Amino acid sequence: MLTRRTLLITGGATALVGGASVVGVAHGPGLSKARAPWQQAGESFGDARIDALAYAILAPNPHNRQPWQFDLVGDDRIDVYVDLERRLPHTDPFDRQITIGFGCLLELLVMAAAERGYVATVTPFPDGQPSPRLNGNRIAQVRFERSETAPKDPLFQSVLARRSTKEPYDTEQPVASSALETVIAGGQGDLEIGGTLEAAQRTRIIELAWQGFQIEMATDLTRRESVDLMRIGNRAVVDNPDGIDMGGIPMGLFKMTGIVTPEGLDTPGSTAYNEGLKMYHPIIHSAQGFVWVKAEENSRLSQLQAGRAWVRMNLAAQQIGLCVHPLSQILQEFPEMAEPYEAIRAELNVQPNGVLHMLGRVGYTKFPAASPRWPVESKLISSNA
Repeated sequence: MLTRRTLLITGGATALVGGASVVGVAHGPGLSKARAPWQQAGESFGDARIDALAYAILAPNPHNRQPWQFDLVGDDRIDVYVDLERRLPHTDPFDRQITIGFGCLLELLVMAAAERGYVATVTPFPDGQPSPRLNGNRIAQVRFERSETAPKDPLFQSVLARRSTKEPYDTEQPVASSALETVIAGGQGDLEIGGTLEAAQRTRIIELAWQGFQIEMATDLTRRESVDLMRIGNRAVVDNPDGIDMGGIPMGLFKMTGIVTPEGLDTPGSTAYNEGLKMYHPIIHSAQGFVWVKAEENSRLSQLQAGRAWVRMNLAAQQIGLCVHPLSQILQEFPEMAEPYEAIRAELNVQPNGVLHMLGRVGYTKFPAASPRWPVESKLISSNA
């Protein structure tokens, strides 16, 4: 949906910022509390499992819903559950993208455990693979075992720096084929991981991604699902450090004066809606290349595998200063998206029983600040540590 920058340069808003006092808004809360979990990772919580979870919760996940819950069992186990209230029933009707987010989390958990000298063994869906949607079954069981020889992953050094960069890329700075190969090589698992820098194919994918974005915005239920998760102004972000971050002093001013409201964002033809289209256009169209993750079948296991591969690709890109931004709209499985959904599958030669789990654009720009997160303690549903 909309990025925080979407509304910062609308004509009326710019005039207001230039001519109005921001006294009062400037004294609102900063965003350091909402980003504190990024600083707290690396501290000791007195339990190696929580120490590893403090890194794992920094994983990328759709709409930043952070839908995970953790039960600490005995002295050496974590049972991972989904908070069923944090799914995305309209943009992600089969919980495929939510499950991919859990794959990202599990990969970071394993990496962080190794840094602490533990082998974390993941058993996915020990109670069975739920279909067509997730239910109360465990997403995974993770058992920790102390090991003096636990291999450390070189990608771990980028966990705290990792970002999903939702900004226009520098069109004067192309991506080298060696950089693309580094990102592709970062992924692991029984998946087909690929990418392209070829100009004609890049143009075709850009136009399909743009079509998908417009459809998500034009469809009432999917647009509203995103609008309902927008945290407008610093206070909203601090109070609910999940969803779509629209913090910052200007955004707080826009909210206070009624320029930016959920109702306006949810109204096709409004200034906010039109500026969202206008501002997202260069974000998609500045893509300097694409990477993707395909699987032979759309199973829950392949969804977890795709997430584990994706976060590794993101970390590999971060290590070489390359930005990655997932374009998930075109992969969404609600009816209105059917035409571009099939078109991108054809473009990337996805087999009839296969699935395109992830598609992301790559390029260069300044990395943004870290996304807000709930503290790790808030995700523990019981603990005997």
